Amino acid sequence: MKDVRGKVAFVTGGGSGIGFGMAKAFTNAGMKVVIADIREDHLDQAMNELMEADQAVHSIRLDVSDRKAMEQAADETIRVFSKIHLLCNNAGVNIIGSIDEASYEDWDWLISVNLGGVINGLHSFIPLIKAHGEGGHIVNTSSIAGIVAGPGTGVYSATKFAIRGLSESLRYDLAPHKIGVSILCPGTVATNLHESEQIRPDKFTGSIDEAIHAKRAVSGSLLARVLPAGMDPSEVGEKVLRGVQRNDFYILPHPEFKEEFQEEFNEIIAALPIEETPPEREELEELRRQRRRESKKLAETI
Repeated sequence: MKDVRGKVAFVTGGGSGIGFGMAKAFTNAGMKVVIADIREDHLDQAMNELMEADQAVHSIRLDVSDRKAMEQAADETIRVFSKIHLLCNNAGVNIIGSIDEASYEDWDWLISVNLGGVINGLHSFIPLIKAHGEGGHIVNTSSIAGIVAGPGTGVYSATKFAIRGLSESLRYDLAPHKIGVSILCPGTVATNLHESEQIRPDKFTGSIDEAIHAKRAVSGSLLARVLPAGMDPSEVGEKVLRGVQRNDFYILPHPEFKEEFQEEFNEIIAALPIEETPPEREELEELRRQRRRESKKLAETI
């Protein structure tokens, strides 16, 4: 999607943070944008700013974990702008805490929003992108925590690692349809992620005592102290736009993780056994590798 002017983008979590940074970058590049968000106040603020700039925008209040609502949002996008070319599955929530202390509700909430929201977006929008035959692009927001895990990020990382694997396979599957796929893996960004608990649905609340309430408050306060020092969401949005135009698979806005990535992958390589692979296994794996190389080459030509 080198030429994005006039194309239509749909951005979840578009009312603030990284999603709004994307929306601004896209509209400034001449795109029509639908911003979807669960928070009405964020939608109102975003729309006021974008409409003041006379941009072609539309807003939809959306819980990405609601499959029916996602289908309706896809239908509304077509009614308003006729087509969809760029899907950004960006909405996400986070908690910080030791994984052995996570509740079923914690797991269900992050999986339903972070991973389920991506799945719901793909299921509802891919047929619409295929339908017009003009090609398109999909950006799935993972995280640095989807490449390198750390203490206290277990539940969040589980969802973000899943998005990374899903996106790589999706890249190969959609290449024949001229639909590119990118995965966005940001580090610390100055967003409202620390307010996640404010939108936790009742069905994911569970039984709350003073200890649980205090633990959840600590999670939000930790994020609130860290996030303001992060990258400006507008900068991330501009990097996403460039990544889409270049058909990059990885969009990695933060250069400061290079050494950590190298350590991670060095450890993986070092863990491989030093021994000969039986010829029959090597032949089998070479067939798999060849198929992957061919799919990757096709994906890179979109």
